[in-house]
Order: sequence, then C-alpha cells, then structure tokens
Amino acid sequence: MGVVRAGSATLANGLRLPYAETGSPTGEPVVFVHAYVESWRYFEAVLEHLPASLHGLAPTQRGHGDADAPEDGYRVEDFAADVVGFMDTVGLGTAALVASSSGGLVAQVVASTWPARVSALVLISSPAHLGDNPAVGAMWKEVSALEDPLDRAFVEDFVRSTSPASVPDDVIEVLVEESLKAPARVWRETLRGLIQADVRADLRRITAPTLLVVGSEDELVGDDQDVLLAAIPDARLVVYDGVGHGVHLARPGRVVSDVVTFLTDLSLRQPPAGSLPT
Repeated sequence: MGVVRAGSATLANGLRLPYAETGSPTGEPVVFVHAYVESWRYFEAVLEHLPASLHGLAPTQRGHGDADAPEDGYRVEDFAADVVGFMDTVGLGTAALVASSSGGLVAQVVASTWPARVSALVLISSPAHLGDNPAVGAMWKEVSALEDPLDRAFVEDFVRSTSPASVPDDVIEVLVEESLKAPARVWRETLRGLIQADVRADLRRITAPTLLVVGSEDELVGDDQDVLLAAIPDARLVVYDGVGHGVHLARPGRVVSDVVTFLTDLSLRQPPAGSLPT
C-alpha cells in the first residue's frame, strides 16, 4: 500500500486547501474530488491502494474538513474553479479526475469548461442532476434548518445513509468527524448550489474519456447513469453488483484496479511518439 502524505496548497485566490498525496511525483497525475460535506479522508483507502505509477492528490474543498471556509462561494462552479486553481498551484497542467457522488458534478463542470486540463474522467456514484431528486429534496428540508453546533446523531445518520452498509464502524467514525467540521452554513449553501446546478446540457462538451462506476443497489443516483452514458461522448459504465452508493468506500481496491486498467487502456490508444497515423 502507498504511503499517504499530507500537504497544504494556497490557491491564487488566497484559499488554503489541505490535501493528501501518494505515489511518485513523476507518475501520471490523478486528482480526487470528494463529495458534499466530506474531505480527502473519504478517499484515504483508495489512496492507500494506488500504485506508485500514479501520482494521487486529493484536496479538501473550501468550507469542508480543515480547509478555509469563506463566507460565500459554494456554487458548483466555485468548487470547479478551485480544482483548476489547485492544479495550477501544485503544477499540474493536466490530470485525470476521479470524483465521487456530488463531487461528480464538480468534475463534470471542470471537464466541460476546461477540457484541455482533464486527461480522463472517472465518475463514481455520480449524479447527472440533483434538483429533481426526491431524496435530496427531503434532505434539503433538514439541512436548511441546521444550526451550529451540528447534532452528531444527524451527521452520523447522514454519513451512514450515503455510505455502503459494509463500511466498518471505525471508518464511519472517522468520516463522521470529518463531516462535523463543515459549519452549518456550508452544509446549507453547498447543498443549495448542488440542487441549483444543472450541467446536463454541457456534458456533450466533455472530451475526456470517461469511466462511470456505480453500485447495482444505488438508489440515489443509479438512474442517472443512463443520462451520463448517453450524453458524454466517450463514456463507458462499470456496475458493482450488490453495492450501494459510494462504491469506493466499500471496494477501494477494486476501484483502484478499474481506474488503473482504464488509464492503461487509454495510454494504449495513444500512438508512440514519432509514429504516423494508420
């Protein structure tokens, strides 16, 4: 397993984002985009499984975890701009993006707005749109009334409801602690931004080869995969049988294996340097 190193990046806009890093700095860069009220810790097991041939970097988004929490700037477009700003700060011209759940909407905006910056896209348990999702609508009724300090029982219920049932209790405890770090206003404004975002018309502008990964028991975004598959020009789908939402938490080793295979296949598509097209 790879050694996960902690770092901190100050973006050009002044925001300080902590991040985790693993693999060789000379390896193929892969940037991980976490979901709503999460942090890089939600990708910890995935990072530990990454081979040294990949340079994995997982920033914590604004307002989340130990990142700076400005008063505003919690639209999907703001988070997407931060991903590009993070890449600029750490010196990445292009990278593969691996995004989970609502982080998939952020990654979709990055890939459709800055296509030259995204070499490949992996969307894990990703929605196509959340504005008309009944479960998210019910969530908004609770989140809109949140106040600080957050109720731990509420946060634990949220983490368990959005994680596979197989995730061990000790891991759930770590994730709950991370989600508790986001203040109530970040819970509200980020969810408001996710609900208002509709990037479906822009999916056709994504030029990066895309891998969709979803659990067969995912009731939250399972139906969205057909939308993503039809709209993104170069997309393929992998379904994990018997798994619900957040498959990277339940099967981190398999997710890494599928990502490595996907990126390897893409490298084989590229002609060797100096070769002529056939």
